[in-house]
Parts: sequence; C-alpha cells; structure tokens
Amino acid sequence: MDEIRRVAVGCIGRAVMFGSLAIGCVMVGFSFNPVSAFRSGAFLTLTMVLALMWKATTAAFKNPKHTEVWLYLDEKSRPADASARRVFGTIMGDVYRLYARIALGVAVGFFLVSLVLMLFGLEAYRPPAN
Repeated sequence: MDEIRRVAVGCIGRAVMFGSLAIGCVMVGFSFNPVSAFRSGAFLTLTMVLALMWKATTAAFKNPKHTEVWLYLDEKSRPADASARRVFGTIMGDVYRLYARIALGVAVGFFLVSLVLMLFGLEAYRPPAN
C-alpha cells in the first residue's frame, strides 16, 4: 500500500504542479497590478481546491484501472480484489485531500497578501469606463 501512496503522490502532485503553473501564468499576466494578481491567484487556487475535493470525494467509486496511478504501478502492487480496490480508493482520496489542504493554505496566503497590499494603499484593477 505504501507503493500505491508513493505513486499517487507523484501523479497527483504532477497534475497539481501543472495547474499551479497555469495559475502562476495568470498571476504574471496581472503583474501590472499586484492586488489583482494575488486575487486572481487566490480565486484560481480555490477553484483547484474544489476540483481536488471533488476528485477526493469520487475516488472511492472510480475503477482503479482508469487512473494514471494504475499505469505506473507494477503488477504485484495493483489491487486485485474488492477490498484492495477499496484501499486504493481510500489512498487516492487521502492524497487528493492532502493536496487540497496545501492548495487551500496557498489560496488563503494569496488572499492575505492582496489584503495587506490594499492596506498599504494599492487598489485592484478596474477597467476604464467608456
């Protein structure tokens, strides 16, 4: 079961890393206004948290053969019977929740940075009115 957790942490971590890269690109796009950059990062990170929590909730019902983790496991580590599949779903849900907690902390940090910047007098971007 440790092998499943190790592979799941790697696969899910890679997916979260690519999502974080996309969020970082959006934040760089708003770099002309730091408050908007951190707000957009917080909002998008919260969206990622929701996706991770959804995946954690549905992980117990997903067929292990339809996951990326299954592809990286060797034959002896793959779950064969129903109880092993339940353990697989539990491990996947735990790993998704782990990354969701980390992402939630990052989102809160982004919101706090945007609030601190606003306390120092910076304002969020507002498009010019026509």
